[in-house]
Amino acid sequence: MDDLRKKAKELLESGSAKVIIGYGEGTAGKTRAIFVTKPEDTEKLIFDNRCINNFAVYILKHEVKHLGKRAIVATLPVLRSILQMASEKQIEDGELIILGISTDGKLLDLPDFKAVEDYVKSQKFDLTDEEKEAIKKIEAMPMEERWAFWQNELSKCFKCYACRQACPMCFCVRCNVENNQPQWIPVAAHQLGNFEWHLMRAMHLAGRCINCGECAKACPLDIPLNLLTYNLIEEVEGDFNSQAGLSASADSVLSTYKTDDKEHFIQ
Repeated sequence: MDDLRKKAKELLESGSAKVIIGYGEGTAGKTRAIFVTKPEDTEKLIFDNRCINNFAVYILKHEVKHLGKRAIVATLPVLRSILQMASEKQIEDGELIILGISTDGKLLDLPDFKAVEDYVKSQKFDLTDEEKEAIKKIEAMPMEERWAFWQNELSKCFKCYACRQACPMCFCVRCNVENNQPQWIPVAAHQLGNFEWHLMRAMHLAGRCINCGECAKACPLDIPLNLLTYNLIEEVEGDFNSQAGLSASADSVLSTYKTDDKEHFIQ
Protein backbone atom coordinates (compact mmCIF):
# COMPACT_ATOMS: atom_id res chain seq x y z
CA MET A 1 0.00 0.00 0.00
CA ASP A 2 1.99 2.92 -1.36
CA ASP A 3 0.00 5.70 0.37
CA LEU A 4 0.54 4.07 3.76
CA ARG A 5 4.27 3.59 3.26
CA LYS A 6 4.68 7.13 1.93
CA LYS A 7 2.83 8.66 4.90
CA ALA A 8 4.74 6.53 7.40
CA LYS A 9 8.06 7.52 5.84
CA GLU A 10 7.14 11.22 5.98
CA LEU A 11 6.24 10.95 9.66
CA LEU A 12 9.55 9.33 10.56
CA GLU A 13 11.66 11.63 8.40
CA SER A 14 10.05 14.75 9.86
CA GLY A 15 10.28 13.43 13.41
CA SER A 16 6.50 13.72 13.85
CA ALA A 17 6.52 10.06 14.88
CA LYS A 18 9.29 7.95 16.35
CA VAL A 19 7.70 4.55 15.77
CA ILE A 20 5.07 3.18 13.41
CA ILE A 21 3.05 0.23 14.70
CA GLY A 22 1.88 -1.73 11.69
CA TYR A 23 1.60 -5.01 9.85
CA GLY A 24 4.51 -6.90 8.35
CA GLU A 25 5.13 -10.30 6.83
CA GLY A 26 5.26 -13.12 9.34
CA THR A 27 5.70 -16.84 8.86
CA ALA A 28 3.48 -19.45 7.20
CA GLY A 29 1.81 -16.73 5.12
CA LYS A 30 0.57 -14.84 8.19
CA THR A 31 1.16 -11.24 9.22
CA ARG A 32 2.71 -9.96 12.44
CA ALA A 33 3.19 -6.70 14.29
CA ILE A 34 6.25 -4.67 13.31
CA PHE A 35 7.60 -1.52 14.92
CA VAL A 36 9.23 0.69 12.32
CA THR A 37 11.64 3.34 13.61
CA LYS A 38 13.68 4.04 10.46
CA PRO A 39 12.30 5.71 7.29
CA GLU A 40 13.94 3.12 5.04
CA ASP A 41 12.15 0.31 6.89
CA THR A 42 8.68 1.61 5.99
CA GLU A 43 8.92 -0.61 2.89
CA LYS A 44 8.29 -3.51 5.26
CA LEU A 45 4.79 -2.23 6.04
CA ILE A 46 2.00 -4.15 4.35
CA PHE A 47 -1.77 -4.12 4.33
CA ASP A 48 -4.03 -6.73 2.76
CA ASN A 49 -6.92 -9.00 3.72
CA ARG A 50 -4.68 -10.97 6.09
CA CYS A 51 -4.24 -7.93 8.35
CA ILE A 52 -6.99 -8.64 10.85
CA ASN A 53 -5.27 -8.52 14.25
CA ASN A 54 -6.00 -5.69 16.67
CA PHE A 55 -2.60 -4.08 17.31
CA ALA A 56 -4.09 -1.47 19.64
CA VAL A 57 -2.85 -3.83 22.35
CA TYR A 58 0.65 -2.39 21.82
CA ILE A 59 -0.26 1.28 22.25
CA LEU A 60 0.07 1.27 26.05
CA LYS A 61 2.99 -1.14 26.30
CA HIS A 62 5.88 0.35 28.26
CA GLU A 63 8.43 -0.76 25.68
CA VAL A 64 6.54 0.94 22.85
CA LYS A 65 5.60 4.14 24.69
CA HIS A 66 9.22 4.82 25.51
CA LEU A 67 10.27 4.71 21.87
CA GLY A 68 8.67 8.14 21.51
CA LYS A 69 5.54 9.43 19.77
CA ARG A 70 3.61 6.55 18.27
CA ALA A 71 1.74 6.20 15.01
CA ILE A 72 -0.44 3.16 14.40
CA VAL A 73 -1.99 1.56 11.35
CA ALA A 74 -5.61 1.42 12.45
CA THR A 75 -8.41 -0.74 11.11
CA LEU A 76 -11.94 -0.36 12.46
CA PRO A 77 -11.36 -2.56 15.55
CA VAL A 78 -8.18 -0.58 16.33
CA LEU A 79 -10.05 2.72 15.95
CA ARG A 80 -12.75 1.55 18.35
CA SER A 81 -10.10 0.37 20.81
CA ILE A 82 -8.42 3.78 20.67
CA LEU A 83 -11.68 5.58 21.47
CA GLN A 84 -12.38 3.22 24.36
CA MET A 85 -8.87 3.73 25.75
CA ALA A 86 -9.36 7.48 25.47
CA SER A 87 -12.69 7.28 27.33
CA GLU A 88 -10.83 5.48 30.13
CA LYS A 89 -8.18 8.23 30.28
CA GLN A 90 -5.39 6.02 28.95
CA ILE A 91 -4.50 8.20 25.94
CA GLU A 92 -5.14 11.84 25.11
CA ASP A 93 -6.06 13.51 21.84
CA GLY A 94 -2.89 14.28 19.89
CA GLU A 95 -0.79 11.75 21.78
CA LEU A 96 -1.13 9.22 18.99
CA ILE A 97 -0.95 9.57 15.19
CA ILE A 98 -3.67 7.46 13.62
CA LEU A 99 -3.09 6.00 10.17
CA GLY A 100 -6.66 4.89 9.65
CA ILE A 101 -7.49 2.26 7.08
CA SER A 102 -11.00 2.15 5.61
CA THR A 103 -12.90 -1.09 5.15
CA ASP A 104 -11.94 -1.01 1.45
CA GLY A 105 -8.23 -0.59 2.26
CA LYS A 106 -7.75 3.14 1.70
CA LEU A 107 -5.74 5.48 3.92
CA LEU A 108 -7.98 7.78 5.97
CA ASP A 109 -7.34 11.31 7.22
CA LEU A 110 -8.14 11.11 10.95
CA PRO A 111 -6.36 14.02 12.65
CA ASP A 112 -8.17 13.81 16.00
CA PHE A 113 -10.60 11.79 18.10
CA LYS A 114 -13.59 13.69 16.71
CA ALA A 115 -12.71 12.54 13.19
CA VAL A 116 -12.28 8.98 14.45
CA GLU A 117 -15.68 9.11 16.19
CA ASP A 118 -17.38 10.38 13.04
CA TYR A 119 -15.85 7.63 10.92
CA VAL A 120 -16.52 4.82 13.40
CA LYS A 121 -20.16 5.84 13.82
CA SER A 122 -20.60 5.74 10.05
CA GLN A 123 -19.54 2.10 9.90
CA LYS A 124 -21.42 -1.06 10.73
CA PHE A 125 -19.52 -3.12 13.25
CA ASP A 126 -21.50 -6.11 14.35
CA LEU A 127 -21.12 -9.74 15.29
CA THR A 128 -20.96 -12.23 12.46
CA ASP A 129 -23.98 -14.41 11.73
CA GLU A 130 -22.04 -17.40 13.07
CA GLU A 131 -21.30 -15.60 16.35
CA LYS A 132 -24.92 -14.51 16.76
CA GLU A 133 -26.10 -18.05 16.09
CA ALA A 134 -23.63 -19.47 18.63
CA ILE A 135 -24.84 -17.04 21.32
CA LYS A 136 -28.50 -17.83 20.61
CA LYS A 137 -27.76 -21.55 20.79
CA ILE A 138 -26.08 -21.19 24.19
CA GLU A 139 -28.81 -18.88 25.54
CA ALA A 140 -31.47 -21.38 24.48
CA MET A 141 -29.86 -24.16 26.51
CA PRO A 142 -31.45 -25.15 29.84
CA MET A 143 -29.35 -23.92 32.76
CA GLU A 144 -27.86 -27.37 33.46
CA GLU A 145 -26.88 -27.85 29.81
CA ARG A 146 -25.36 -24.37 29.61
CA TRP A 147 -23.36 -25.02 32.78
CA ALA A 148 -22.10 -28.29 31.30
CA PHE A 149 -21.15 -26.54 28.05
CA TRP A 150 -18.98 -23.94 29.77
CA GLN A 151 -17.64 -26.48 32.22
CA ASN A 152 -16.44 -28.56 29.29
CA GLU A 153 -15.00 -25.60 27.36
CA LEU A 154 -13.23 -23.95 30.29
CA SER A 155 -11.85 -27.27 31.58
CA LYS A 156 -9.43 -27.14 28.63
CA CYS A 157 -7.86 -23.89 29.87
CA PHE A 158 -4.38 -24.19 31.38
CA LYS A 159 -4.14 -20.46 32.15
CA CYS A 160 -1.56 -19.34 29.63
CA TYR A 161 -3.30 -15.90 29.72
CA ALA A 162 -2.93 -15.46 25.95
CA CYS A 163 -6.48 -14.06 25.95
CA ARG A 164 -5.46 -11.35 28.39
CA GLN A 165 -2.25 -10.52 26.55
CA ALA A 166 -4.05 -10.17 23.21
CA CYS A 167 -6.87 -7.96 24.53
CA PRO A 168 -6.36 -4.20 24.08
CA MET A 169 -8.67 -3.56 27.04
CA CYS A 170 -6.56 -5.67 29.43
CA PHE A 171 -4.06 -2.90 30.03
CA CYS A 172 -3.70 -3.09 33.82
CA VAL A 173 -0.05 -3.04 34.86
CA ARG A 174 -0.82 -5.81 37.32
CA CYS A 175 -3.76 -8.16 36.88
CA ASN A 176 -5.86 -9.50 39.74
CA VAL A 177 -4.60 -13.00 38.97
CA GLU A 178 -1.10 -11.84 39.88
CA ASN A 179 -2.09 -10.53 43.31
CA ASN A 180 -1.42 -13.02 46.08
CA GLN A 181 -1.98 -10.86 49.15
CA PRO A 182 -4.85 -11.66 49.21
CA GLN A 183 -5.12 -14.42 46.58
CA TRP A 184 -8.26 -13.39 44.72
CA ILE A 185 -8.12 -15.96 41.92
CA PRO A 186 -6.72 -19.50 42.37
CA VAL A 187 -3.54 -19.98 40.36
CA ALA A 188 -4.15 -23.63 39.54
CA ALA A 189 -5.91 -24.53 36.28
CA HIS A 190 -8.78 -26.44 37.87
CA GLN A 191 -12.54 -26.03 37.56
CA LEU A 192 -12.96 -23.34 40.21
CA GLY A 193 -9.85 -21.41 39.21
CA ASN A 194 -10.74 -21.47 35.53
CA PHE A 195 -14.32 -20.33 36.11
CA GLU A 196 -13.28 -17.53 38.43
CA TRP A 197 -10.62 -16.30 36.01
CA HIS A 198 -12.79 -16.24 32.88
CA LEU A 199 -15.90 -14.87 34.59
CA MET A 200 -13.85 -12.15 36.28
CA ARG A 201 -12.27 -11.18 32.97
CA ALA A 202 -15.65 -11.14 31.22
CA MET A 203 -17.13 -8.87 33.91
CA HIS A 204 -14.12 -6.54 33.69
CA LEU A 205 -14.87 -6.21 29.97
CA ALA A 206 -18.60 -5.52 30.38
CA GLY A 207 -19.28 -2.25 28.58
CA ARG A 208 -15.67 -2.17 27.37
CA CYS A 209 -15.31 -5.04 24.87
CA ILE A 210 -15.24 -3.78 21.26
CA ASN A 211 -15.78 -7.34 19.89
CA CYS A 212 -12.53 -7.69 17.97
CA GLY A 213 -12.28 -11.37 18.93
CA GLU A 214 -8.56 -11.28 19.72
CA CYS A 215 -9.07 -13.35 22.88
CA ALA A 216 -10.51 -16.28 20.94
CA LYS A 217 -7.95 -15.94 18.14
CA ALA A 218 -5.11 -16.08 20.66
CA CYS A 219 -6.42 -19.10 22.57
CA PRO A 220 -4.27 -22.13 21.66
CA LEU A 221 -7.14 -24.46 22.61
CA ASP A 222 -9.84 -22.70 20.55
CA ILE A 223 -12.05 -21.97 23.57
CA PRO A 224 -14.80 -19.56 22.37
CA LEU A 225 -13.95 -16.96 25.01
CA ASN A 226 -15.31 -14.16 22.87
CA LEU A 227 -18.86 -15.49 23.30
CA LEU A 228 -18.75 -14.58 27.00
CA THR A 229 -17.94 -10.93 26.33
CA TYR A 230 -20.10 -10.76 23.20
CA ASN A 231 -23.12 -11.82 25.22
CA LEU A 232 -22.40 -9.00 27.66
CA ILE A 233 -22.21 -6.54 24.75
CA GLU A 234 -25.84 -7.32 23.96
CA GLU A 235 -26.82 -7.10 27.64
CA VAL A 236 -25.14 -3.70 28.09
CA GLU A 237 -26.60 -2.29 24.89
CA GLY A 238 -30.07 -3.53 25.76
CA ASP A 239 -30.04 -2.38 29.39
CA PHE A 240 -27.97 0.80 29.19
CA ASN A 241 -28.11 1.76 25.50
CA SER A 242 -24.32 1.85 25.43
CA GLN A 243 -21.71 0.50 23.05
CA ALA A 244 -17.96 0.50 23.65
CA GLY A 245 -15.53 2.20 21.31
CA LEU A 246 -17.79 4.87 19.85
CA SER A 247 -16.76 7.90 21.89
CA ALA A 248 -13.55 9.22 23.43
CA SER A 249 -15.55 10.75 26.27
CA ALA A 250 -18.06 8.01 27.10
CA ASP A 251 -18.87 7.24 30.73
CA SER A 252 -18.07 3.84 32.19
CA VAL A 253 -21.21 1.70 32.18
CA LEU A 254 -20.47 -0.17 35.42
CA SER A 255 -19.40 2.87 37.43
CA THR A 256 -21.99 5.40 36.29
CA TYR A 257 -25.35 5.66 38.02
CA LYS A 258 -28.42 6.99 36.23
CA THR A 259 -31.87 7.23 37.76
CA ASP A 260 -33.47 5.68 34.68
CA ASP A 261 -31.21 2.61 34.61
CA LYS A 262 -33.11 -0.65 34.43
CA GLU A 263 -33.20 -2.57 37.70
CA HIS A 264 -34.60 -5.92 36.56
CA PHE A 265 -31.38 -7.60 37.70
CA ILE A 266 -32.45 -7.00 41.34
CA GLN A 267 -34.53 -10.08 42.11
